[in-house]
Amino acid sequence: MRQAARDFQHRAEQGDFVAVIDDTGPHTARELLVEAARLAETMFPGGDGGDGGDGGDGGDGAAGGHGGTVVLQADNSWRTVAGTLAVGLRGGVLAVVNRHTTRAEFAAAFEDIRPDAVVAEPSAIDEWAVTDLLPGDRTGTALDGWTCRSAPGPHDVSRWRGGVLIGLTSGSTGRPKGVVQSEEALRYAATRTVEINGLTRGDAVAAIVPLSSTAAYCFGVYLALLLGGPLVLTAKWDRAVALRRMADAEVRWTMCVPTMALQMGAEAAGSGVLAGVRAITVGGGPMDRGALARAERSLGTKILRVFGMSECLGHTSPSPADPEEIRLGRDGRPFPGTDLRPLTAEGAAVAPGATGRAHVRGPSLFLGYARDGRVEPPVLTADGYFPTGDLLMTHEDGTVTVMGREKDIIIRGGRNIDITEIERAVARYPRVARACVAAVPDEVLGERVALLVVTEDGGGIDLAEVTGHLESIGLAKAKWPEFVYGVEELPQTKVGKLDRSGARALAQRLRTRARGAD
Repeated sequence: MRQAARDFQHRAEQGDFVAVIDDTGPHTARELLVEAARLAETMFPGGDGGDGGDGGDGGDGAAGGHGGTVVLQADNSWRTVAGTLAVGLRGGVLAVVNRHTTRAEFAAAFEDIRPDAVVAEPSAIDEWAVTDLLPGDRTGTALDGWTCRSAPGPHDVSRWRGGVLIGLTSGSTGRPKGVVQSEEALRYAATRTVEINGLTRGDAVAAIVPLSSTAAYCFGVYLALLLGGPLVLTAKWDRAVALRRMADAEVRWTMCVPTMALQMGAEAAGSGVLAGVRAITVGGGPMDRGALARAERSLGTKILRVFGMSECLGHTSPSPADPEEIRLGRDGRPFPGTDLRPLTAEGAAVAPGATGRAHVRGPSLFLGYARDGRVEPPVLTADGYFPTGDLLMTHEDGTVTVMGREKDIIIRGGRNIDITEIERAVARYPRVARACVAAVPDEVLGERVALLVVTEDGGGIDLAEVTGHLESIGLAKAKWPEFVYGVEELPQTKVGKLDRSGARALAQRLRTRARGAD
């Protein structure tokens, strides 16, 4: 963050350029630096904040002194970039949160991060009860009407052990985790992505996933700072708006979740509107080769399936030059310098072609989780690998395939059923746009298999049609869904990923409703 912010400032001094295009129009680099300087002064007047630990060099512009740890409402607008510059040039640490974060979620994140300042729109400050959480009475406005609440110094960012970014996970255990990443990790992941996709200085990239996601921030804000070109943003997900804005701005690359890629493909209707885009990187959810192939042909670009996580950003990718079988049927190759291996439950190596538990080690591995204002180091293997919780298969050519999550199973009458296998089989049916398997409770069997389906034509779909397809492709009958429900859209998380818990709740509601109608 700090180095990228300083590099951005130096380029702007040499010549102004459009740095952000959002819902309000274009914003130049120098305009953003002015806003960053105002915010920095509002948060920490006169550059106060103690020794700042290992951050900042007290340079010119917004860098009037050392900063602290700042929680920023990261929306998809120029404000997130200006906030990044303010924190980075002051040598601070940035934590990004979503506006839809609940009061309880924010309180938990605050407890873990112990920030020195919070910057958000006024309604969020009130909803999150920030004035009750943050001591002192220093409140000001910046970023065109947003509220900044900060505590008096001194502020010590050395407590983050070199971390510069804290992103919150989706909180699958009920409490979001603050993932602490170093600038070296961000730079490594962004630089490898730039190289793989053939991007060059000044290229425009788009961020259509919410920037409060660690991955979206890294491959949106940070990557754009490195390239020194426009970052194209959409405040809310609208596939028509996203397509039009990317085409108009001559975007060369973007990252999104599978649902977004498929929806844009449907919207493009074979027009090839994104023919100028070198590639679209897709990760973070179930993916089917056939559906992705239809989307990329409609869009006129290449889609790259990747594997990554907040704790180890973007650690695999294919190349745009790879054949469809590799780009869309697998999850790429590990980045240079990153090691990815599957192991048995007993810790033995798994041969290519077999499935094991995924472990990763590399330069983008996180520093740890935020706990009580400090870094709690991750639990690693003796040789430094992080267990990802995924099931992984390697291939002789060095590519990998993620087979699903270790816990993505339904236990029906004592039999473990892999939901990812069913979803991939269902997705091969041409009428299926998106599908999700979820468990519904059963008094006798414990759990039974339900399927939520979004069809390509928006029409209905029934159990017989789905099971007929599964029988034709040879999926074992024991794995067939027992209930099928057509829905307008699958539940999604705040960052656009498939919301597994929301899908389970929806399937259970639909099952209860159907039983009541019987």
